[in-house]
Amino acid sequence: MESTLYQNSPDGLIVIETLRFDARDGFVRLGLHLDRAAQTCEMLAISFDRAEALQRLGAAVGDETCRVRLTIAKSGEINVETFAFIPITRNWNIAIAPRRLQSDDPWLAVKTNQRVGYDTDRANLPDGVDEYIYQNERGELCEGTITNLFVELDGQLFTPALQSGLLPGVFRQSLIDDGRAKEAILTLDDLKRADAIYVGNSLRGLIDAKLI
Repeated sequence: MESTLYQNSPDGLIVIETLRFDARDGFVRLGLHLDRAAQTCEMLAISFDRAEALQRLGAAVGDETCRVRLTIAKSGEINVETFAFIPITRNWNIAIAPRRLQSDDPWLAVKTNQRVGYDTDRANLPDGVDEYIYQNERGELCEGTITNLFVELDGQLFTPALQSGLLPGVFRQSLIDDGRAKEAILTLDDLKRADAIYVGNSLRGLIDAKLI
């Protein structure tokens, strides 16, 4: 994967981490975000200075909760931007995306700006739909445009396995590490029979969802 990504990476490539700074608790899941950034940079042969990233993150925030965007360019240049954090106060309606992902696409496994398909699909969500859920070429569930998927079956929370083709989300990993979620090959039938459905990411946590 490393050579494939490196050989096909465009000049304007940037690695992205989006996280939340909480006014009371500080950066949420900061260690996992920096670990993933470092792993992605290594796969893409990009230099990553973790200490500089920490310094820039600390200098960018103040006393208010905010959304934080950390980027690393191919040159190794680090940039941090902050934005207002707007909480989600309702459940999301989800639908199956009209296009399918290819499970062996190495770009699915890294968080970069090489995501035109996701951005286009999200910009064209039908009225009443808050998120698409993708399937792969085998009909396995993968992820959303900006979220990972979580399905409760018989009292256990499951999330699609990485081999299905999806981003190893930081929030997803935290739930697995804490024993709150398990990886599994999931299908549309599992989604339809689920006791509960959630989508989520490190910025917002779990969001209750309904398949429409």
